Amino acid sequence: MQRITKLFLCAAFAAPALSASAQDAKPQDTEVWEPVPPKVTPGTATTAPSDAIVLFDGKNLDSWVSDKDGSAAPWTIKDGALTVAPGKGGIKTKASFGDFQLHIEWRAPSVVKGEGQGRGNSGIFLQEQYELQVLDNYNNKTYSNGQAGSLYKQAIPLANACLPPGQWQTYDVIYTAPRFNADGTVASPARVTVIHNGVLVQNNYALLGKTLYIGKPFYEKHGDLPIALQDHGDLVSYRNIWLRKL
Repeated sequence: MQRITKLFLCAAFAAPALSASAQDAKPQDTEVWEPVPPKVTPGTATTAPSDAIVLFDGKNLDSWVSDKDGSAAPWTIKDGALTVAPGKGGIKTKASFGDFQLHIEWRAPSVVKGEGQGRGNSGIFLQEQYELQVLDNYNNKTYSNGQAGSLYKQAIPLANACLPPGQWQTYDVIYTAPRFNADGTVASPARVTVIHNGVLVQNNYALLGKTLYIGKPFYEKHGDLPIALQDHGDLVSYRNIWLRKL
């Protein structure tokens, strides 16, 4: 007991005393009032936040062009949805972007055809380089780093949050663009967070480089680039696409 008491007393006397400045501190000393965050009106299930760039609202393809030659985007619009025109190539935004928050909704065909990578396949290319996979993975097995929610051939999703084919699904993406040194080497890699139907599937993942179907990813120096949507031959649809620059 005496030993315990001595240890307690030693610890008590060893604790540093509060400085005079700390004793005089006030709660207000650590309050920061500037800058004031800008007011943003949140979106709803069908509308974008007030500061967002609306890339597709179900009406037209004014913000998009063909990724082949920059001509008019060849995909079809029906009932507020944008659908791949198989064989006509992908589309990309006219504008280019760096860091952003992206909201996009997609739907695999309700009529199931094929299996594995041949079922409801498309892709969202962040800065045209880095693919977030779109695939019907509802009771459909494929390689893990190629399923819905994967950063294709790089990052396996943390969960399979797919809904049945024919139902609308949501991706919410936080993207930080890579930074490059003057000589083209990577100063900091691209980073991606993805929430699929309300489920976190990519958590601030550091990309290894651009998406490749064959071979290992690597970086090539670039600046701001468009968002691109892939034509993989399946009738995948998109709607309610908006972006906030960060």
